[in-house]
Amino acid sequence: MDRAYDVVLLDALGTLLDLEPPGPHLVAALAARGVTVGEDLAHRAMVAEMTYYRAHCDGAGTPAALEDLRDRCAAIVARELGAAAAALPATEVRAAMLDAFRFPAYPEVPAVLRALRATGARLVVVSNWDVSLHDALRAAGLDGLLDGAVSSAETGVAKPDPALLHAALGLVPAVAPDRVLMVGDTPPDVLAARAAGVAAVLVDRFGAVAADDPLLTGPPRAHHAPDLRGLPELVAGPGPYPG
Repeated sequence: MDRAYDVVLLDALGTLLDLEPPGPHLVAALAARGVTVGEDLAHRAMVAEMTYYRAHCDGAGTPAALEDLRDRCAAIVARELGAAAAALPATEVRAAMLDAFRFPAYPEVPAVLRALRATGARLVVVSNWDVSLHDALRAAGLDGLLDGAVSSAETGVAKPDPALLHAALGLVPAVAPDRVLMVGDTPPDVLAARAAGVAAVLVDRFGAVAADDPLLTGPPRAHHAPDLRGLPELVAGPGPYPG
């Protein structure tokens, strides 16, 4: 089948997967364990946890390393909750913290992935994430619609380093750079694509990026989209990505 791109690389969080606000889920998870906390306190605890996680997730490239990171993150949650969590064992605080994280697929994503597969394009997720990326994709029901996934923690490199994209391309048959499209929602996604010499789509779900933003105008320029619904048409298009 003639198409514009043979491989589509897809970011995970913010592109394929949403993050439900974890504070209310933490409140519920603690309540199920007999502990009552307010949403403001739960929110502060989860913000502290996520800040620590982002700074250390690239070191969680094995299941054992991930378990250690989760233990450290749970200790931060317990510290922030203070007396409210003092009655709970550390293992229960950890379990409540993990219960608070939900990563559902955005509504359009399953249909878009099926349409992309119908074009014959290969689909690989490439994400700054720990080794649990595969579990998150599976829980969202997306793993069967993909040809593979690779995380920064597994490879030791993170976007905007183009080496992470090259690692993802190693999961599928070799193609020329002009047959590859990178789709993501953050500057590192676009910058990694440019460094790798592949085209980019910036997914701007909240309308936060102006049309004349240097991130879009390049060179080369990046396609600007509010979600993924136009992606199958772009991939199946008649010619190379403009710009």
